[in-house]
Amino acid sequence: MRPYLLAESNWKTIKDQSIELAILPWGATEAHNYHLPYSSDVIESNHIATAAAKIAHEQEAKIIVLPTVPYGVNTGQTDIKLDLNINPSTQAAIINDIVEVLNRQKIYKLLIMNSHGGNEFKPILREIGLKFPNIFLSCCNWYSSVAKKEFFEYTGDHADEMETSLLLYLAPNLVLPLNQAGHGVEKKIKIKGIQEGWAWTERKWSKATEDTGIGNPVNASREKGKKYFDAVVKKMANLFIEIANADLNDLYE
Repeated sequence: MRPYLLAESNWKTIKDQSIELAILPWGATEAHNYHLPYSSDVIESNHIATAAAKIAHEQEAKIIVLPTVPYGVNTGQTDIKLDLNINPSTQAAIINDIVEVLNRQKIYKLLIMNSHGGNEFKPILREIGLKFPNIFLSCCNWYSSVAKKEFFEYTGDHADEMETSLLLYLAPNLVLPLNQAGHGVEKKIKIKGIQEGWAWTERKWSKATEDTGIGNPVNASREKGKKYFDAVVKKMANLFIEIANADLNDLYE
């Protein structure tokens, strides 16, 4: 039993355990090119949260990792078979209920560790924060914590060289040979302001990519995946420790 993972803990341990920070990993279930499993985001978030929590626990941070939510916002992928969608309003309801539990049990810090680009938690946390002003609500995207260009040749944001390398390290038995992967070529929208990033519309996945991937995975390797994983875990562990140890009455300098 790892006492920093709620899924492995028991009532005998939990009932007297002091907890400062609850960590909620959040993934998605969706196609990842031809070669990666639908559970890629869940696998990544599970492993990263667990490894980071181990480091934080060993440094006496009072944390608990909640079970990963395996469904994310996939509203732009409705025509891709078995890409499972939950709406932002559903996410808000789930988070609200979890925060109610934490508040009732005097756990006043929550970090959502996001593993899926379609999830956007800031507006949700803003609204829930009005109802629970005594709770520190935060979120992060682990995939933004470390610059990918330091580890990988090809850029992308879905089933790319980075994700493929991670899965080759974390779950190689679930990765098909790379000669079966698509090239992850992204078709850019024609509207200039959206191309430049200062305007936005939802990306219609089947129009933007033929193989559901965005980013060429051809140069992925287990070795790259391990180096990147270790770097991300270190950043996440430091974040867990900082939030767990933070004085909510003295947050600003």
